[in-house]
Amino acid sequence: MEKSLPPQRYYALDILRGMTIALMIMVNNPGSWSSIYPPLKHAAWHGFTPTDWVFPSFLFVVGTAMSFSMRKYEQLGNSAILKKIFKRAGAIFLIGLLLNAFPFIYRTDGGIAFKNLADIRIMGVLQRIALCYLFGALIIHYLKLKKSVIVGVFILLAYWAIMYFFGSSPLPFSLENNAALKFDNLIFRNENIYKGFGISFDPEGLLSTLTATVNVIAGYVAGIFVQKSGNNIKTVLKLIAASLTLIVVSLIWDIYFPINKPIWTSSFVLYSTGWTLMVLAILIYTIELLNFKKWAYFFEPFGKNPLFIYVVSGLVANLLALIYVNTVPLKSWLYANFYLSWMEDLNASLGFAVSFIAMMWLLGYVLDKKKIYIKV
Repeated sequence: MEKSLPPQRYYALDILRGMTIALMIMVNNPGSWSSIYPPLKHAAWHGFTPTDWVFPSFLFVVGTAMSFSMRKYEQLGNSAILKKIFKRAGAIFLIGLLLNAFPFIYRTDGGIAFKNLADIRIMGVLQRIALCYLFGALIIHYLKLKKSVIVGVFILLAYWAIMYFFGSSPLPFSLENNAALKFDNLIFRNENIYKGFGISFDPEGLLSTLTATVNVIAGYVAGIFVQKSGNNIKTVLKLIAASLTLIVVSLIWDIYFPINKPIWTSSFVLYSTGWTLMVLAILIYTIELLNFKKWAYFFEPFGKNPLFIYVVSGLVANLLALIYVNTVPLKSWLYANFYLSWMEDLNASLGFAVSFIAMMWLLGYVLDKKKIYIKV
């Protein structure tokens, strides 16, 4: 039995969740994909940008949320816990599939045609969240805190070995030769795999979901630690120490197993977690200790309905591409007439993204004011 934790509100964790959702939406919706400031781009392959931090940090906050919810689950019987875990994971995965298929039609030169649903992409952001939640929750439920950490370390080391020995020499960590690509090609049809890298390769593939699950476990560990330690300067200093340790270890590991988001390398897990811990430490110090909270309110609506707002943002983005104005997609028309007409390319693209996130914030604000919280 783990020591019971005192009931307390951790506003910094709520804001961290809201920040990650807000940033995920912003980087997914520039005015033009050809005009993006470098920090708002993913690294082309090896490397790390602020944008590469966003998704693993959200998986981290899935874990911190689990540090609260799993305590409630433990009061239920084993079968009830498993039912809740599988039901939630299944629902999120299904929503991700439907989002990939939406709006079920596409434009052709001759008009509109129905999508072949057999060819839609199987994996995606929500699908990865679902699987990481599922694997993380099962590991934590059955193994508890200390053994979950051991399993997490084992996964990172095992993944390194798999990627090295099953990737093709002499570049086992390259786009064309990595084991994650090979594994997904064994499981999925070519038509069901992401094509954004120029070949059939999915950055949210199955094999790399194993290491992404460690981000969830790390969030759970951090959540338990903060709840046990409380909001104080010692907690902040320990989080900073853990952050710096993980960053240093990951940079050393980077020499042998490069930091890489698309194949979600073990060094990437440690590096992204290290920066998330640093951000969490800063939030606790700023919000909880200095009581400087007004600035953080902007992120509250995102944190109250995170998955719902993310899904709506995807639906809106798809509709903006489908609806046409004078033979031009509505998104392109809005971008050209309301942004590009008076700003240069980079600022216009950023302005569109900021406007998009403001629209999603307004949705979250209205839901929060009406006390409507949509949970999966």
